[in-house]
Amino acid sequence: MSQHTERSPGWGLDGFFHARSIAVVGASDDITKIGGRPVHMLLKHAYAGVVYPINPKGGIVQGLTASKSVRETPTAPELAILAVPAGATPAALRACGERGVKCAIVLSSGFAELGAEGAALQAELVDIARQYGMRMLGPNCLGTVNVVDRVIGSFSISLEEYLPPPGTVGIVSQSGNVGSHTMAAVARRGLGVSRFMATGNEADVDVADGIAALAQDTATRIILCCMETCRHAGRLIEALELARAQGKPVIVLKMGATESGQAAAASHTGAMMGSDAVIDAVFRRHGALRVRSVEELIEIGHAAAMLMPGRLPRNDAVTLLAASGGFGIMMADAMSQAGLQLPALAEETRARIREALPMAGTGNPVDATAQMSSRPDILLKLLAALLDDASGSTLVMFMSLSLYSSRLRGVYLDALAQVRASHPERTFIIISQGPPDAVAQINALGIPVFGSINDAANGLAGLVRLVRQASAPAQPAVSVRQEPVDPSVFRNEYHAKLALAAAGIDVPREAIAQSADEAVRAAEATGFPVVLKIVSEDIAHKTEIGGVALNLATASAVREAYDTVIANAVRHAPHARVDGVLVAPMIKGGVEMIAGISRDPVFGPVVMVGMGGIYAEVLKDVAVQAAPVSEDEALAMIRSLRMFPLLDGARGQARADVAAAARSVARLSEFACRHAGEVAEIDMNPILVRPQGAGVVVLDALIIPTTRAAHAH
Repeated sequence: MSQHTERSPGWGLDGFFHARSIAVVGASDDITKIGGRPVHMLLKHAYAGVVYPINPKGGIVQGLTASKSVRETPTAPELAILAVPAGATPAALRACGERGVKCAIVLSSGFAELGAEGAALQAELVDIARQYGMRMLGPNCLGTVNVVDRVIGSFSISLEEYLPPPGTVGIVSQSGNVGSHTMAAVARRGLGVSRFMATGNEADVDVADGIAALAQDTATRIILCCMETCRHAGRLIEALELARAQGKPVIVLKMGATESGQAAAASHTGAMMGSDAVIDAVFRRHGALRVRSVEELIEIGHAAAMLMPGRLPRNDAVTLLAASGGFGIMMADAMSQAGLQLPALAEETRARIREALPMAGTGNPVDATAQMSSRPDILLKLLAALLDDASGSTLVMFMSLSLYSSRLRGVYLDALAQVRASHPERTFIIISQGPPDAVAQINALGIPVFGSINDAANGLAGLVRLVRQASAPAQPAVSVRQEPVDPSVFRNEYHAKLALAAAGIDVPREAIAQSADEAVRAAEATGFPVVLKIVSEDIAHKTEIGGVALNLATASAVREAYDTVIANAVRHAPHARVDGVLVAPMIKGGVEMIAGISRDPVFGPVVMVGMGGIYAEVLKDVAVQAAPVSEDEALAMIRSLRMFPLLDGARGQARADVAAAARSVARLSEFACRHAGEVAEIDMNPILVRPQGAGVVVLDALIIPTTRAAHAH
């Protein structure tokens, strides 16, 4: 577990990337050893600062004079790289602290990843670093690289032969291997790297620190992040918001669906919410694009870097151009499946296409026939017409294998260079395969080249999401004061609903009856027809044990139902504490929804909303977000549901009051945050959403305390 001070993410990391002197503690002459590789790579790649090898035997290490201790170096190193066995690391780190070192990288393994003994050793390192005001990266990490300035604090074998080219892509990874693979893949894709950081065990410096440092780094324009787990919600959110404020897109490969399992599933809500969906929602809210594979990380990162800063997509519209109707159809299918729109071209655009190429089809996709590549001037007129179209859409051109033909390559490169000069700000993407030098020439024009139709569709859809999320205004931080909750809310549905009503959520007028006569009197006061429900803190799911009777229209029906409901409860749950039977109005007319709260181990209270009945549980048609949410955010969650058309007047139905539903979800999320210490889960199921203007009513509710949820886990 990382142990953080209250300082903001990214503080004190300058020495990792800009150190003018570096000590390698445990330095070796053998360049295949963990202590030999950093010295070798600093020398091989012409680091401009001073390297101090530290070895207890002194002497010469790789041609440099070694000091026996960091205490004996001519000046205090700005960065220390520790490559000594785990047991010797605390003493080495303390010596660095005493010498005035401000940043230390612990490469060695043998700490918390090995169990309790290693965790104690790791905690000792944290204490030493805190004592001397040092930032410590690792232990068990691959270190850092400033590619632009050749400052290397790593033993990665990917750096043994060559450094990646310098550029604008910053990489931060918890996994050293995944991070170094990403760095090499970025270089192979023709992009340059600015900084690299692998955080390992994250005893001190964590992935949020890395994102924040890259967000503030002038050489970095885009941040690629490889992440296994989030240890501290607040720090991650702060770092993502810093990157958004600085205009630095963050693309995250989040590995592992959930490392800590889902919250205790004592309610329907808890059973339907896993940590992975929560972190997904947090990334979306704070402007980061989540991807599912290293390949997607590289492809979208590559395209974003090509198009930064001024050529990212303006909208989700796409215009397609191909020399073949068949390829045009395949492109249209892939783009539509990825959620992109294909607008019709303006009449003026169509006229210009016909003027350039009379036999071309002027729909979208544009079927330009093989004639489009006969001469650069024809292609240039086509491209210019499409880039001038009023839709402002992204232009995607399919070139198949044309770059392998020297004649066609000349036609395309000539036209592309001219159209890029005349339309410098427009978003333009190519689908093609070809010789690396030809692809590099197109990339150099700020035009990304995707190798396949599907890669282009998924990549462009990712870019559209990235722009949309990054440009969304940051949600104002809502601070909700913690308050104790009346323990009666956990007793039964009746008291749970009273508490929710006090929080601004609409519930029906109800009463608890403890005899058949009381039930009849309550029904007469409420007005027939009514519903009867067993009231017990020990029976969460009443319908399943026959504890609910619906649509009771007469006094005799109420009497009979009262006896039946009580008998069913006694038969199915003989030891349950029964408070009586709830008498509620039978409310009809509306669309059923479900909303609830669960507790995520990292992000705390999380709000969920979904369509009622089978839609939420069987189809998993739910939306989640870390609480609290604003009414606007709640509305966006409801609109994101696949079955939202049921609320929006599908097939001639009346439109439902979604604004009232959003209000209830927002109030629920605030209630959960106010009582986060004691409330583990809340279930509002079903919520009846009435026609527009008629509001909502919560027909059933359950509030579970943290103590009971812990037992369910």
